[in-house]
Amino acid sequence: MIADIHLQQFRSYHDALFEFGSGVNIIVGPNASGKTNLIEALLVLAKGSSYRVSDQELVEFEQPWFRLAATDEAGETRVLKYVAEPKEKILVIADKEYRRWPKERVLPIVLFEPNHLQLLHGSPELRRTYLDDILEQILPNYAATRKHYKRALFQRNTLLKRAHHPSKQELFPWDLRLSELGAVMSRARAGLVEELSPQLERLYEALSETNTKVSMTYRTQFPIDGYETTMLHTLEQKIHDDSTRGFTSTGPHREDMEVTFNDSPADQVASRGETRTLILALKVLELEKLEDSQNIRPILLLDDVFSELDGARRRALTAHLQQYQTFLTTTDADIATKHFVDSTIIPVNR
Repeated sequence: MIADIHLQQFRSYHDALFEFGSGVNIIVGPNASGKTNLIEALLVLAKGSSYRVSDQELVEFEQPWFRLAATDEAGETRVLKYVAEPKEKILVIADKEYRRWPKERVLPIVLFEPNHLQLLHGSPELRRTYLDDILEQILPNYAATRKHYKRALFQRNTLLKRAHHPSKQELFPWDLRLSELGAVMSRARAGLVEELSPQLERLYEALSETNTKVSMTYRTQFPIDGYETTMLHTLEQKIHDDSTRGFTSTGPHREDMEVTFNDSPADQVASRGETRTLILALKVLELEKLEDSQNIRPILLLDDVFSELDGARRRALTAHLQQYQTFLTTTDADIATKHFVDSTIIPVNR
């Protein structure tokens, strides 16, 4: 739990201090008042980087540095300072200094922000990233697997873009590496989706108060059993086509997750309100999954979450959030406080 945060020269804040409650914190203010900037500061302090921009763009206009400092419920301090010139980022936790962000010091945190509404209707890459980001936090070696796969894919694509067609012998080491790593990634994604699908159906029904049948399916290019062998064979078969295109057309970087409503593709039949409810349900599942795997209650950040939700869906959502420290932004405090009776109001007005 984050008890307070001190922002200096961060985004629109020159020098500001906020204190938080252990439950739901409602950040209220007009548009362009800095609500999202406060959410972003919490995420940067928890994970080390922004979900929107580079470190340089987080610095207040015409200032040389920014500093974020927070205290948790046990009194431990966490300070992050970034200096633009020379470029330097230092994290200090309980008086111990880190130049690189230690994985064990990342705070479990789940974010919902308006761009996440594209998860359903946007490109497959968004859905792959959603799954990979969860897996990185719950599987010890998944981040390294993902990194190595991207590196091997880059190397293979570099060879494919050469003026001459690369030979099977030149590509074989990368084909083998991609097949081995790709099988690990695809199996992990498919396993996660299989686990989450029945949970999503139950949660969506509770949040929407409907009997809509919701399901998730991970669409692999190859059968999970024997994925490595089949992918390797396919890569070798497609060398000429891939070389002509200049990229690798086979592997988990080309796979997708499908969500259906009553057996119809959700991206074709879901309304805006249904889409928002579905994404919120996925975020709540992410929250619960992180808590189960890390044995730590994550922090939930909800940026502009109540818009386009009717009263019944708002009430249902609150039942799942009361047990977590939640930061919720809104322009209308009255709407939020109707559902979160014991909430802490954080006024923001630049």
